[in-house]
Amino acid sequence: MSTVTFQGNTMHLAGSLPTVGSKAPSFSLVTTEMGGRTLEDYKGKVLVLVCVPSLDTPVCDMEVRRFNKEAAALSDKVRLAAVSRDLPFAQARWCGAAGVKAVEALSDYKNGEFGRSYGILIEELMLLCRAVFVVAPDGTLAYSQIVPEVTNEPDYAAVLEAIKKLA
Repeated sequence: MSTVTFQGNTMHLAGSLPTVGSKAPSFSLVTTEMGGRTLEDYKGKVLVLVCVPSLDTPVCDMEVRRFNKEAAALSDKVRLAAVSRDLPFAQARWCGAAGVKAVEALSDYKNGEFGRSYGILIEELMLLCRAVFVVAPDGTLAYSQIVPEVTNEPDYAAVLEAIKKLA
């Protein structure tokens, strides 16, 4: 079992982190309109899964806004999705208030299956840890980054470099 820290306290992650180069785990997430999204919906595109504990917190807010801004410089072959366990209604409200349009909000609120499949569900909080996954157009996991301290931002430069190698 993997761990991260949250404000310096050790937290345990449920599930197993997928290996770069392997097939990305399938998923079923909920859109802000209560529709469904699966990995198959992004086939043929570079998919960036920006995983955060809650959009409505300062670091998550900064991170998703930053990826929304960076999206303008990326190829139209790239899709960005912010995944959290927030309710879809809260995600829709946050996206509207933040003006986020280039990053699709997806929710793992039902049962945390995405979090377990990707090895990023914090058992003590039942929230996702901060992580970024880049899935290649063929569905293989091309890059993954788990942020060791949940209150820190990811290494944006490393993520953008991974995206640019594929797009």
